[in-house]
Amino acid sequence: MKELNYNKICVSEISGRYINYDHLNEFLNALPEDFKIKVEGKSVRSESIKSIEFGNGSQRILMWSQMHGNESTTTKAVIDLLNYLKHDNLEVNEILQACTIKIIPILNPDGARVYTRVNANRIDLNRDAQELTQPESRVLKRVYEDFKPDFCFNLHDQRTIFNVGNTNKPATVSFLAPAFDVERNNSPSREISMQLIAAMNSKLQEEISGQIGRYDDAFNTNCVGDAFQMKKTPTILFEAGHFKDDYQRDITRGYIFKALLKALQTITYNQIKEYTVTDYEAIPENGKQYVDILIINTDFAANKLTKDEIVAIQYKEVLNDAQLKFVPSLHTFEKEPVEIFGHKTLNCNDEKDIEWLKSNDLLNLLV
Repeated sequence: MKELNYNKICVSEISGRYINYDHLNEFLNALPEDFKIKVEGKSVRSESIKSIEFGNGSQRILMWSQMHGNESTTTKAVIDLLNYLKHDNLEVNEILQACTIKIIPILNPDGARVYTRVNANRIDLNRDAQELTQPESRVLKRVYEDFKPDFCFNLHDQRTIFNVGNTNKPATVSFLAPAFDVERNNSPSREISMQLIAAMNSKLQEEISGQIGRYDDAFNTNCVGDAFQMKKTPTILFEAGHFKDDYQRDITRGYIFKALLKALQTITYNQIKEYTVTDYEAIPENGKQYVDILIINTDFAANKLTKDEIVAIQYKEVLNDAQLKFVPSLHTFEKEPVEIFGHKTLNCNDEKDIEWLKSNDLLNLLV
């Protein structure tokens, strides 16, 4: 199969972390007529929740992104996927003959507008699968029931704190085959989820070896992925994570795109059985050993340098006048790991690092 030139596929006009429907509408409205756009319902603040449906195949795939409004990397990836699948070539035609795909690019448009995880009623939609208290949750349930998918792709972002296993590799992409019961047993649908993840992992390992993790599979019936797995629909959780210096996640989006395309290829060419549950279980679980900035060799009480003193800093993402700012703050671990990694490590014995701290107004965090 011919290798794709992702740079020609990426919709670079849609970039950065702050994404709402204003950023997508021009692209969506220019899609070919075979891509059927539908308003599936309204958010708390009456913004339209849109879907795009295309393809004519028997394998039905439902994807939704930005269930959490501040998790936009996978939204960019599905836009790239749409950009690829609108072209007329042999592989695209084969996918569209085998699959019918429905994508909700932003399920939580109110949260997307103000860059919050929750919706306008301050409810986490991914904890509302059973009570269905929110209009956005009810939209997703109705779409699921009407579309009757054979596969569900639940698309999210994860924090920069995650590493792969106990290594110093960041979890650039993580996957999960959600559990369907408290004991986290396997079922036919869950095993299919695992096999598809193994297929995507095999592709990503070619490009970001060691940077693919497995997300925690603790069971929660209120989570949408677990709820759909309980209904015997193979469901996959995608978590877009950190790549070196890619805080806008415009590199990670490419890996999510390639994972999505690999999943579609695997379904199209009936290759799921080529991958095993064992392949999935070999993916290391995520650790929580990273911080954005690790400052070493500082003892601010005695005003001298010692090798044992460290300061961990994590960015808070703050929206200000439609611009996303990364504001540093001291970080406290839920459970401090044996070893801590920094996406950027600064040594107070190094004058250049001290100058960087000064120029970025971080010295005030050390006192």
